[in-house]
Amino acid sequence: MGEIFVLVEHRQGVLRDISCEMLWKANELCTGLSHTLTAVLLGGKDEPFVNEIAERADKVLVVEDDRLEAFNADLYKGILSSLIQEHKPFITLMPQSPWGMDLAPSLSVKTGFPLATDCVDILVEDGKPKAVRQIYNGKIFSKVALRDADCYLMTVRASAFPPDAVEGRAGEVVKLDVPADLPEPRREFVKFEDAGAGAVDITQADLLVSVGRGVGEADNIEPLKELAEKMGGLLSCSRPVVDKHWLPKYHQVGTSGKSVKPKVYLAFGISGAFQHVAGITGAGTVIAVNKDKKAPIFRVANYGIVDDMFNVVEALKEQLS
Repeated sequence: MGEIFVLVEHRQGVLRDISCEMLWKANELCTGLSHTLTAVLLGGKDEPFVNEIAERADKVLVVEDDRLEAFNADLYKGILSSLIQEHKPFITLMPQSPWGMDLAPSLSVKTGFPLATDCVDILVEDGKPKAVRQIYNGKIFSKVALRDADCYLMTVRASAFPPDAVEGRAGEVVKLDVPADLPEPRREFVKFEDAGAGAVDITQADLLVSVGRGVGEADNIEPLKELAEKMGGLLSCSRPVVDKHWLPKYHQVGTSGKSVKPKVYLAFGISGAFQHVAGITGAGTVIAVNKDKKAPIFRVANYGIVDDMFNVVEALKEQLS
C-alpha cells in the first residue's frame, strides 16, 4: 500500500481553505488506490487546527518549531525533502499559492522528482499520475504526463476541489523532531503586512457589485458604484481595474486580492480568469453580465446575461428607483 502526502498550509494560526481542498482530493485518490492519506504539518507549538486535519487524514506528521510558525521555504524544503526520501509517497500535494510557488520548484530540484504545477485535477491511469491543467486562459484543459519516477510532486490550484470534510478518517497524530542536520535558513520572517486593508472590507459584504476590464475607463465606474449603494452592497473589482489604478487594491477580488463569500455576487464586464474565479468560490449566487457569450465567467455563474453591462446597470437602477 502506498501513501499520498498533503502539505498543510496555514497562516497566523488559521488553516487555509486550500489545505482542506487538497485533503478532499487526496481522499478521493487514496480511496481508489487503497493508499494512506498523510497530512504533513510544519508549524509552531500546538497549532489549534491539528484535530481538524486529523479528521481528514489517516495520519498527521507534525513537526513543531518556533521557526516554523511562519512559512519559510528554506526550512520547509529541508524538512519535507527528508520526509519524502524516508516515506517515498506516491504523490505529494502542495498549494499553488505563494507558499507552493516558492517551495515546489526548489523541492523538485533537491529531490530530483518531477513536478506538475497549477493542477485543476489529478488522475491516475495505468498506475501513473496525470495532471490536468488549463491553457489559453482557461479555454482548454490539457492532460499532462510526467516522466517515470518513484515519487511525484504537484501543486493544486485554489478552489479546484471542494473543501468538504470526508468520512471514515481518524488520523493518528505523529510528532517528529526537526532534522538535526537542517541548515539555517537564508531568509528571515519579519512580519505580516495586509496589503489589501482599506476603507471597506469586501470580505464581509452580503452583496457585491464587481466591475472588470469591460468597464472601459475609470469614469464609467461611477454608475456601478451608485448601483452598489442602491442595492445596499459594496463595490469590488477584478485585477485589471486595480492595475489601471481605477480602484484601490482593497476592492480587488481574486488570488492576488480577497476571497469573498457574499450571498450575491454581480459581475459586470469580468471575463472570468481563474485567478478571479478562485476568489468567488464561496459566493452564494453569481450573476454575470458580459457581451461575450463565450466568456469563462459564465461557466461558474448561476445566471448569465449577454448584453452591454451599462444597459443592465441602468435597467436595475430604474427598477430600484
